[in-house]
Amino acid sequence: AAYCYVRGEFHHEIASLQKAVDEAYEAGLIGDDACGTGWKFDFYVHSGAGAYICGEEGSLLNSMEGRHPFPRNRPPFPVTHGFEGKPTVVNNVETLAAASQIARKGAQWYCDLGMGEHSGTKVISLSGDIRSPGNYEIPFGLPLQTLLHEWAGGPHEGRRIQAVTMAGLSGGFLAGDDLEVTLDEPCIRACGSFLGAGGIIVFDDSRDMVQAAHDAMSFFAHESCGKCFPCRIGTQRLSERLNGESGSSLEQWREEVEDIGNVMKATSACGLGIAAPLVTDSLMRYFPDAVESHLQPADRTP
Repeated sequence: AAYCYVRGEFHHEIASLQKAVDEAYEAGLIGDDACGTGWKFDFYVHSGAGAYICGEEGSLLNSMEGRHPFPRNRPPFPVTHGFEGKPTVVNNVETLAAASQIARKGAQWYCDLGMGEHSGTKVISLSGDIRSPGNYEIPFGLPLQTLLHEWAGGPHEGRRIQAVTMAGLSGGFLAGDDLEVTLDEPCIRACGSFLGAGGIIVFDDSRDMVQAAHDAMSFFAHESCGKCFPCRIGTQRLSERLNGESGSSLEQWREEVEDIGNVMKATSACGLGIAAPLVTDSLMRYFPDAVESHLQPADRTP
């Protein structure tokens, strides 16, 4: 059996997916005699509760079982003890879609789709301050600047791109010279971020990057499942720091933010708490002047 887990807010997408599943049953591709093989194979569209944390596999499995979406302790791993205690493979739908085409056309065909030494393609969900937002299937290794300016039309008239986020919000910001990256995991990780599921948000020069970081951290604080102390409290404390709440000096503010982030990255139970500090790390790396002007009241000592 296969289960496709979709966030509950995506009503149109769920209806479209269910229609495709129904058509596959009618065509005999799935069901009691899937593709005429004699194997029974059922496909279920599972509408989730809309929690960001369900992008983590253990939380997703708990949600499917009707439990609170807490990450699971590992071992045991889902491949031996997954959904309802049965062996389960958990993958992004995009991965499985690629696997089916690789099975049909061969590994070399897939490798040749990438650029340079990179193999395959990736769907990038591009949003924010860009002329043509949308979903773009790009070859791995494509320069980010090509996607932004040639494929998506660049920023709106009179504006320039000052930053983008990687992995939705989880990868933090890229800015400055690092906007010259290529869209592949090694290149982006060398900049202290990661590609993840391929969400990219564009921020032009009209945006307050400290406010953007605060909005991102507030989202993480709201979406934290609360199971582990470092993420539950850490995201809230970083949100407070981005509001300007800190010690007596800007230097102390920086030390507090770095200390909170390091604890979160070292001890959080899942990727949400580990990735959230990348927002503040990258904010301080790329926009130190904005941090200083936004967060330092006149009565504080630099």
